[in-house]
Amino acid sequence: MSKCKSFKPSIDNLSEILILGSMPGVKSLEEQQYYAHPQNRFWKVMAYLCKTPKLHEKTYQEKLNTLLKNKIALWDTIKTCKREGSLDSNILNEIPNDIRKLLLKYPNIKRIYLNGNKAYSAFKKYFPDILESYICYKLPSTSPANARYNLAKLIDKWKTVI
Repeated sequence: MSKCKSFKPSIDNLSEILILGSMPGVKSLEEQQYYAHPQNRFWKVMAYLCKTPKLHEKTYQEKLNTLLKNKIALWDTIKTCKREGSLDSNILNEIPNDIRKLLLKYPNIKRIYLNGNKAYSAFKKYFPDILESYICYKLPSTSPANARYNLAKLIDKWKTVI
C-alpha cells in the first residue's frame, strides 16, 4: 500500500471554474502531472471544451496554461491517502485538501465540477456546506477505468463546464 499525496492546485485570480479530481493515479504521481496516464481522456475533453486541438499532445505547462486562459482551475478533493494501484475504490485513510481555504483565497470561483464518483463522494463527505453554497456538478470520470463512457459521451456530459 502506497502513501499518495496530491499536487498543488493550478489556479490564478481569474479562475472561475474549479475542477476537482479525487487523487492522481500512479502514472500521474510518477510524472507529477495531473492526468498523465495516456489513456485518461481528461486532456482530450479539455481540448474540445477549450477549443484547443491536440491539447493532449502539448507540454504539461501548456496544458495548464490553456486551462487558466479559459478560467479553469484544477485540484483534487483528497490531499493524502493510502492506495494500492490507481483505482479510486482502493483509496483508504483519506484526508481532504483545504478547499474552503482555496475558495476564500480565490473568490472568483463560481462553479465546481467533480471528476468522477470518488471526487464527488469525498467532496460531499467533507464539504457539504460548499456543496450547498456553490454551483456543483458531478461529472463522469475521465479515467480509462470508466469504460461506460467513450470520448464522445464524456464530451457531451462535460460540455456544461464551458
